[in-house]
Amino acid sequence: MNWIAVQPYYKIHRVVDGIEQRTEEQWRKMYLYEDRIVTKYRVFPLNQVFDLSYRTMGGEGGFLYLHTRQGVYSYTVKEDPRTFIEAFKQL
Repeated sequence: MNWIAVQPYYKIHRVVDGIEQRTEEQWRKMYLYEDRIVTKYRVFPLNQVFDLSYRTMGGEGGFLYLHTRQGVYSYTVKEDPRTFIEAFKQL
């Protein structure tokens, strides 16, 4: 089955190496299918997703929120997810 929409997001990963600490951005993608939303580690059936929302953060990017039966999951994005949200709402 082909995806309908895709949204890039990232997670901040802190790495401690000896006495040095650095942060790395790990880029991932969220896929919208006809019956589910898939992230790197989770699958959300659409019948358990109530809504998607977006809140900007500072001058660049923001948070994409998945409102589900299990709670609210946040994903950090740099690109505006309006297209992804609209595709979800059309389903």
